Amino acid sequence: MTLLGLESNGTGPQLVWLHGFTQTKHAAPEFRSILTERFEVLTVDLPGHGENADVSANLVETAELLAHVLPREPLVIAGYSMGSRVALHFALQFPERVRGVATIGTTRGIHDLAERRARRERDEQLAARIRTIGVDTFLAEWREQEMFAQLPAESRESRSHSAEGLARALESLGTGTQEWLGEELSRIAVPFTALAGTLDTKFAAEAAAIAESVPEGTCWLIENALHPAHLEKPDVAATLIRF
Repeated sequence: MTLLGLESNGTGPQLVWLHGFTQTKHAAPEFRSILTERFEVLTVDLPGHGENADVSANLVETAELLAHVLPREPLVIAGYSMGSRVALHFALQFPERVRGVATIGTTRGIHDLAERRARRERDEQLAARIRTIGVDTFLAEWREQEMFAQLPAESRESRSHSAEGLARALESLGTGTQEWLGEELSRIAVPFTALAGTLDTKFAAEAAAIAESVPEGTCWLIENALHPAHLEKPDVAATLIRF
């Protein structure tokens, strides 16, 4: 099993950008374009998405798959939401391959075991719904969530269109599957930038907590932005990723 379709754009120090749930490596083109002014930006579809819709892997396994396709030299690993949780796992599993970490809308996980189990059950129920209603109806419903209220229009290629792939991604990469990383994060001994929108209050609090958890952590909150802050304020978000 491997990840297909690693792409590279721009020149400079290498930064791998990992997309969020339902997205593909083509998402956030304006944000990525700004990053390419300072970095060589590497992108790849995560398991269950885009070219890799047929791949199924949990967070630990996904980090291992990335280790096989990414350059050996230390790079910045960055991501949004689901992609940022993958980035955390990569940084913990392969510290020698990382010189910096940047996250947007990430979480340390759910500490309470009962709450984590309940979240996993909700994710599994949503996965079953995706299989029942189909991907187009699901994507329309997904965008209706309050956290995406300010989301700008996106191209079709920015979204993954495999119902089975997205369902399996929820079952294997969903928040309910993630172990609590609170204490583990102190092992990330490289510069760490945690970003979130000020209107995304849950994840803004997580960004602050994560920045305090790591030795070289910085938290930046993007004014008047919700969960996909890099899509709403691409210039601000990209500028704050400095390594």
